[in-house]
Amino acid sequence: MKNRVNKALFAALGVLAGLVIAFPASAQIRPLGTQYYENQYISNPAFAGMEKGLNVNLSYRNQWRSIEGSPVTMAVSGDYQRDKVGMGLIIYNDKAGLIGRTRIMASYAYHLPLNGDNKNLHFGLSLGAMKESLDNNKIIAEPDDILAQRFNERKPYIDGDFGIAYTNERFTIQGALPNLSKFLQKDPLVTIDGHTYFAAMSYKIGSALDIVSIEPKISFRGAKDIESIWDVGTNLKLENNILNFMGMFRSDKSSVFGVGVNYDKYFIQCFYTSQLAGDRMRTGGDFEVNLKINLFKEPK
Repeated sequence: MKNRVNKALFAALGVLAGLVIAFPASAQIRPLGTQYYENQYISNPAFAGMEKGLNVNLSYRNQWRSIEGSPVTMAVSGDYQRDKVGMGLIIYNDKAGLIGRTRIMASYAYHLPLNGDNKNLHFGLSLGAMKESLDNNKIIAEPDDILAQRFNERKPYIDGDFGIAYTNERFTIQGALPNLSKFLQKDPLVTIDGHTYFAAMSYKIGSALDIVSIEPKISFRGAKDIESIWDVGTNLKLENNILNFMGMFRSDKSSVFGVGVNYDKYFIQCFYTSQLAGDRMRTGGDFEVNLKINLFKEPK
């Protein structure tokens, strides 16, 4: 009986692992749409406190909606600037099938002015912890199975991110090393490796006062055991960002489109990400919504 229970648990984990392998752009590999432009702090701690005031972002994403147990991601972030120092906090929760992950990171950033108008060099570091767990209620086995208990008894592990960026009025170039724990130790029980590096460049054409402004962008994301993924696209804003349209095309043959509306201190943006071209299984694509709130912004 015990052997049958253990086999059932391993089979359940195997199905989940097979699903992740079948779709390389997994919940950890596929970024949230909001981090391309409106909340770049999520992908690079150097952006903590980049904007004036307290910026709070609430994000929700449902991937592969047609599949039972499909990945659901929720993220809450806040960042604030005081003088040249930026501080931030990110709480990230991701659940796919039996496995759930919670990541809590606190960030410190320093924004160094350079010679010339609006030229700055930004450094950022995040430190925190990641916790993984199994949902015992969904395991078809004995409730006191020792393997599930051991998985859930694993302590959270320390993790961190490092980022750097250069900005002026129009140009932004940045790079980040996420999941720093992978450079210090290798845990064979970690279920998904996530990103190994991130780099991006963008250039603004027009300003917030223009009727239309655009910001083309190209980014590169590395991940263990799969080819690096590049993204290219642009962000289009109407005057004072009252309306916003975004589109990014990826080398994995998926694409993401977003539309946003700004009202006073609130900015809400919705995204749809197409499934990978050539997928045999119809996954239903991804839907994401993000609410950004700007508080305590100092008058110019």
